[in-house]
Amino acid sequence: MTSPRIAFIGAGNMAASLIGGMRAQGFDASAIRASDRGEEQRAKISAEHGISTFASNAEAIEGADVIVLSIKPQVMKEVCTDLAQHLQAGQLVVSIAAGINCTSLESWLGERPIVRCMPNTPALLRQGVSGLYANARVSPEQKDQAEQLLKAVGMTVWLDQEQQIDAVTAVSGSGPAYFFLLIEAMTAAGEKLGLPRETAAQLTLQTALGAAHMAVASDVDAGELRRRVTSPAGTTEAAIKTFQAGRFEALVDDALHAAARRSAELAEQLGK
Repeated sequence: MTSPRIAFIGAGNMAASLIGGMRAQGFDASAIRASDRGEEQRAKISAEHGISTFASNAEAIEGADVIVLSIKPQVMKEVCTDLAQHLQAGQLVVSIAAGINCTSLESWLGERPIVRCMPNTPALLRQGVSGLYANARVSPEQKDQAEQLLKAVGMTVWLDQEQQIDAVTAVSGSGPAYFFLLIEAMTAAGEKLGLPRETAAQLTLQTALGAAHMAVASDVDAGELRRRVTSPAGTTEAAIKTFQAGRFEALVDDALHAAARRSAELAEQLGK
């Protein structure tokens, strides 16, 4: 990364995670700025990361190469409309707000380079994954800047079409909650089988962690890994057959399609 000057509009948890990741990679604090309406939040992020903070968005973006919109979708139109008059030519805008598409951002900010991102909550632990889409005005250098920014908190995947953001939202954006639901259910079932709740939770969490590590490290897909641990007429097969009898795969498919549809609906509603 060629040390661009970066300004964050909004200094909440995701912004703090990105800033912390950048600082951990050796990014100079003097090149990072952030604005936030909350005085306490400004003081906190300044103390933790040594960056300059502002109450004014216009002051924060002055001279910035990259502007990161890390605010709630519900206030995006108001903030962008005010911000538009202070933007300079060539500044890259990176939005990490869910449900706001590039068409809406361009209508509020004017025609300019925009990268839309969909990170997920494990980014707070620098274990996230983000889908990124760039409009036609984004240069190769700006794509690299956006990618390095999001890589500070995990993996990045570039998308060819903006509508794929809805699928990313369904798979990875909302995805952590699906695994949390499974962890809840397995812990409760273990307790019903006679285990102390704490023991059931420990077994479930470590199993989830170990399975994820195996899937990441393996040279075969998850289906093959499942088959390798499913002995004929064994305990695992009994459980898997029960899942499948309950339409497990179809239910997952239905759930992700519902999330993707809702993502598209929110973009329509919030973009007006």
